[in-house]
Amino acid sequence: MLFWERGYEATSIADLTAAMGVGAPSLYAAFGSKRELFDEVVQVYGQTHHAFIARALIEEPTLKAGLDRMLREAAGAYTRPDLPRGCLVISAAVNCNAPEVEQALRALRAADLDALERLVNVAIDAGELPAGTDARALAVYTSVVMQGMAQQARDGADRGDLEAVAALAMRAWPWTAP
Repeated sequence: MLFWERGYEATSIADLTAAMGVGAPSLYAAFGSKRELFDEVVQVYGQTHHAFIARALIEEPTLKAGLDRMLREAAGAYTRPDLPRGCLVISAAVNCNAPEVEQALRALRAADLDALERLVNVAIDAGELPAGTDARALAVYTSVVMQGMAQQARDGADRGDLEAVAALAMRAWPWTAP
């Protein structure tokens, strides 16, 4: 939670050991380094709090339904009162001066972007989007919307605000079918 709340750079070993109730030697014995602990935290975050994205895109029958669900669920996930607001992968990168952490987070975001672009291309081939649609631009657009929603949540936007953004984002897509 500390990495999510404060980011990678602003979270110290002392903060981590205090929150975990262990000494620094135990933390290093269990994880090796702050960076390795962070990598594990990001992995668990992806399998838990961030998993709504993949579930929405996989479980829904169309890209349109999957994106609509993903964006609506992001509005809820990013504003949960029992968790830090926003997205760990976005928040942890803010003001980060550790190049290896920046690169790792950038690689995660790039992989998500590439996966979304592939889904857009599938939707184009299926006729859900018009031929000639710029799949990369739509994937980047959606990534920008998600990142913006995460940051707005950190800045205090409520679920309703983000749901309105999600609905607007869906209307911007050039869907061929209702």
